[in-house]
Amino acid sequence: MSAEPGDFVERLPVGERTGLPEDGIPGRPAAARRTAAGGTDGARPAAYGGAAGRTDGARACGVRRGLPAVRRNPVAGPPPVPDSGAVDQIRDIVQLVGEVLGPEALGTCLHGSAVLGGLRPASDLDLLVVARRTLTDSERRALLAGLLRISDPTAGGRPVELTVVTRSAVRPWRYPPTADFQYGEWLRADYEAGLVPRPEPAPDLAVLLTTARADGRALAGRPPGDLLDPVPRADLARATAAGVPGLLDDLDADTRNVLLTLARVWCTLATGDIRAKDTAADWALERLPAEHRPVLAHARRLYLDCRYSEESWSPGLTAQVRPHAQRVLAEIGRLRQGRTGGATSG
Repeated sequence: MSAEPGDFVERLPVGERTGLPEDGIPGRPAAARRTAAGGTDGARPAAYGGAAGRTDGARACGVRRGLPAVRRNPVAGPPPVPDSGAVDQIRDIVQLVGEVLGPEALGTCLHGSAVLGGLRPASDLDLLVVARRTLTDSERRALLAGLLRISDPTAGGRPVELTVVTRSAVRPWRYPPTADFQYGEWLRADYEAGLVPRPEPAPDLAVLLTTARADGRALAGRPPGDLLDPVPRADLARATAAGVPGLLDDLDADTRNVLLTLARVWCTLATGDIRAKDTAADWALERLPAEHRPVLAHARRLYLDCRYSEESWSPGLTAQVRPHAQRVLAEIGRLRQGRTGGATSG
């Protein structure tokens, strides 16, 4: 069975696409309803966890005022995964946020691949909450407990990444922004050992907020375009490059995501656009020398086709991974220093 990108989201009971009905969320436990296979696209925090953009992003994001464009991911490769289990998880998360924060949650939106190019086999569910104030300790613990249940991949669901920002921390805009609360499956062991998410500066939120503002689907409360200020292009570039130094630490353990993230960083710095993983890879493949293309082409195929349990790398490709990464890092370095070269033109 195939589906158009984001089709399953249309089955969410949204009133005029801006809010769930007051009494329209089923109360059954999430684990009893999940059918989607897991895996996490959230091996690293938010900046490039799957969000893409829109074809009319130049108008929505104010390019004429020096702000980034955001481009929608065209349908490519196999059809996006039609995932009724993800719909149930999203309903559960919206219900959880409503129960814990009530009217202090000004808006909850879905963003990332679920509403853009469609869920891929290893995609997670990305949600953003804009809150009126910082969360209390009891609210943090209640959100965490609920998310540990809803996001549990061992129960057959998709991993969840949920970020809470306070409106005053992101409007008016300043850099770096602060995440008031962020849940990601990559920290499950720490949460289970007692870690509770606390407010902390998060430069990569500039990317998340840009994509959520452009294409986020409001599930409850006000839409993200009403709650978020646009992020200036200069701050988007700073945020894009901020996480690069640590990426190589994960190159062996999370090869596909690191390679795709590096391609997106290069593409964003060169063009000012935020693109989906596969389309950013296409952009990079057109500019790489032939000897550095096979590794990225393979990572792109894995993203489109495979769960993490199905991923494999041949010895020949594995040997090419680090030289490829170094080449892309060199291109990123040239752009950050303000230089241009033949491989970096948009």
